[in-house]
Amino acid sequence: MDDDTAGTPCPSCGTPNPPDRRFCRRCATRLAPGAAPPPLPWWRRIRPGRRTRAGSGRTTRFLVVLAVVLALCAGGFLLLPAGRNLIEDTRDKLGKSKPVTPVRVEASAEVAGRPAGNATDGLSNRYWGAPGPGASITFTFAKPFRLVAVIVTNGASTSPEDYAREGRALRIDMEVTASDGRKTVERLNLIDKPGPQTFPTGISDATTVRLTLDDPAGLDGDRHLALAELEFFRRS
Repeated sequence: MDDDTAGTPCPSCGTPNPPDRRFCRRCATRLAPGAAPPPLPWWRRIRPGRRTRAGSGRTTRFLVVLAVVLALCAGGFLLLPAGRNLIEDTRDKLGKSKPVTPVRVEASAEVAGRPAGNATDGLSNRYWGAPGPGASITFTFAKPFRLVAVIVTNGASTSPEDYAREGRALRIDMEVTASDGRKTVERLNLIDKPGPQTFPTGISDATTVRLTLDDPAGLDGDRHLALAELEFFRRS
């Protein structure tokens, strides 16, 4: 078969034409041009002189997208706790708080006539008496809550004369246990003066609070440590 009969047929008269002809050799009908090559992908148009293997661009794009997705997931995972804490702290500052009363109070040790219950009786002239540093008092609450603040009234009384009558703990180690068993430890450093001192906390799902007395002041002779009142506040 020669070139004349092996070419593309004319769409008008059907006459075969050589591949290089633009018009039919019989009826002069314009022959359809060959299909235009597909456009180059964008990454090859940027550097047209660079050769790439078939499929390499698709693989590169997939790897780039995968890396971006993994980076976003990792960033979100790392920032989620910090973001949640920021939101909760903001709600603490903008919202209102109300006192919450424990359902049980227990002390590791107490002086006769100065039981642990005096620390939450609402009276600042009665106190829990501990024999010395290392003694602890534990408060248990009926249900988990957001502990936003603790108010400590140190010493035997808010009266300046009675305040110095007994020893005081100038540091309290606070351990808060959440409903899932997670523990948060904070250190409360007190000023050696009568009257309430407020400590913002911002701890979620609190169920128990244990306070351990340390760094005693005025503990000489037969004196003991006195803690007049403890108040706990939750977000309303």
